[in-house]
Order: sequence, then C-alpha cells, then structure tokens
Amino acid sequence: MTRRQPRPPADTTTVPDEPAGLAVRLRPWARGSVLALHGELDLDSVAVLRRALDRALAVPGTVVVIDCGDLAFCDSTGVGALLEAAARAAGFGSRVEIARPRPLVRRVLELTGATEAFAVHDTVPP
Repeated sequence: MTRRQPRPPADTTTVPDEPAGLAVRLRPWARGSVLALHGELDLDSVAVLRRALDRALAVPGTVVVIDCGDLAFCDSTGVGALLEAAARAAGFGSRVEIARPRPLVRRVLELTGATEAFAVHDTVPP
C-alpha cells in the first residue's frame, strides 16, 4: 500500500485594502486546480483572478477549471483575462476550462466568442 502525498490546503486570494468584488478559492483536484470565483469579475477585480491563475498555471501540463457558479457578473476585462490565461496555458501544454457559468456569464462568453476557446462543463470536478 502506498501512501498518498498530502494535498496543499485550499487558498483564498483577494486584493488587500480594496473592496472585495471578487474572491477566488483555489483547490487542487486530480488533474490540476479548480478556481471557484465568487462575486464580480471586472476591471476593479481582474487582478485577483490573474494572481490566482498565475499560481494555478505554475505547473505545466495542468488543467485549470474556472468554477463560475457563484460569479454574478463578468465584463470584457474578465473575459480577456480568461482568454489570455487559456492562450498562455496552451503554450505550456495546459488547459483552462469553464464550469457552471450562470446564464448572464454564459451569455457574455457566447457574445464574445469565448465559448469557442474553452471547454464548458455543467459540473465541477470532485
């Protein structure tokens, strides 16, 4: 019987001294990381997402799932950050995927053509 390595603790990343417009919870899963977004993703909060994506994409060949189930709003700045992350990930043999987008977020992704850049799932990996 082999002993499993302990998983690193889940992490919540926010921007200090700024209104909490977006909270990102990072947790590992078998093939990479899940980033659970809560709040609004826009110009004021995109730095929070970028920092979390930098951490999640630090290991080549990983799959990062962005859980949008608690994301109330996403503007073009947020979509741009997601697309940048997908392009950067592909350069390292990694992938960024979207899970559980709410109707408003899904519509923004569809209108911008971003759904063509991501696999979109109805559930989050365990």
